[in-house]
Amino acid sequence: MKCPYCGDDNSRVIDSRPSDENNSIRRRRQCDGCGRRFTTYEKVETIPLSVIKKDKTREPYDRSKIEAGIMSSCHKRPVSVEQIEKAVDAIETEVFNLELKEIESRQIGEIVMDKIKDLDEVAYVRFASVYREFKDVGTFMDELKKMLDSKN
Repeated sequence: MKCPYCGDDNSRVIDSRPSDENNSIRRRRQCDGCGRRFTTYEKVETIPLSVIKKDKTREPYDRSKIEAGIMSSCHKRPVSVEQIEKAVDAIETEVFNLELKEIESRQIGEIVMDKIKDLDEVAYVRFASVYREFKDVGTFMDELKKMLDSKN
């Protein structure tokens, strides 16, 4: 494994343990070149998944896009990075459990909205406003009313 600090190809594992509910293995490594430590994660490789975008183009599934969307929605909100990572893990598990080779971005967006609602209501509204492309304040208010009605 290449060291992220000095680029040396030689490192050794100094600790291994299961993480993410036994879905991956966390390995602490130490670089033989510079002596610094870093963490790697080993996961089972999944079936390649293509995402069908709104314009019908296809692109490979990219976890980081989901993570970035949730991160920006949760900006300056009381949501920890660990909570976001758990939500992304749950979203990814749900998506891959569908066992599809292709999935519409709309379907992923709905799964994300379900999970983000549990994280933080303000983050949910932020995500929904971008995802659902609210055209005016009326549409925005309709979504807020739905959210408030579901709480009662």
